[in-house]
Amino acid sequence: MTSSLPVPIEFRLSDDWLPTDPELGGAADVAFAAVHRESGAGFTANITIGGEYRPDAATLGELADESVRHLSEFAESVVMTGRQEVGFADAPALTQRLSFTAGVGDARLDLVQSQVYLSVQDVADSRRRAVVRLALTATAVQHDIVLADFQDFLRTVRLSDGAEAA
Repeated sequence: MTSSLPVPIEFRLSDDWLPTDPELGGAADVAFAAVHRESGAGFTANITIGGEYRPDAATLGELADESVRHLSEFAESVVMTGRQEVGFADAPALTQRLSFTAGVGDARLDLVQSQVYLSVQDVADSRRRAVVRLALTATAVQHDIVLADFQDFLRTVRLSDGAEAA
């Protein structure tokens, strides 16, 4: 069963990406998934969006560390190749890039995942916040080719009109 986002967002994808059922790719913990029209080396690049309310005070770095640990449960050689805090004091964000090896069908593929974490504080109750995670996963060869599409997509992500933060 796919999850829902803790806050409503809107975004635009280029025509090179097709929305798909997250469960088809085994990503039941995400609310939205899209696949690239062209696959590379037997793997189709994908964008996923997930999120949750976080009742704790975990930093975005700690949440990103959780993703590394989670990915390590089913992938090999997970290495964080970059991490940067971005955003603003009232709208913090974090980006990180992971490289890893995973089994896809009968093959072992070198994959790269670019992740973006957005923190959305509840304006009515500062003890509540939502975290939205956006990720691009592609083969190591294809990643830099589709990264520009992912960056264009990220520039369109907004809270939906009339949405209250968390």
